Amino acid sequence: MGKYTLARQLSGNKVITNDGEEFGRLVDVNINEITGKIEELIVEPNPDNSVAEDMRGDDGLVSCPYDAVLAVGDFVIIEKRSLHPE
Repeated sequence: MGKYTLARQLSGNKVITNDGEEFGRLVDVNINEITGKIEELIVEPNPDNSVAEDMRGDDGLVSCPYDAVLAVGDFVIIEKRSLHPE
């Protein structure tokens, strides 16, 4: 049986890009109710990160596609090239 990490345990973890930039802090995840798969991460952006700031929504948060996630542990590591500012 695989090891499961609860989303609640991940909340507050730093989100960093694969090149080491601090992207922000994980606030929540959006899950598809039908499939149960994570669709996106909701991140409070780091104000010093221009990519994160450009992606900031009206609510002040960033929706990061789950496809951009490379690894989850003490940090959430995301692929910077997979981020598309809207």
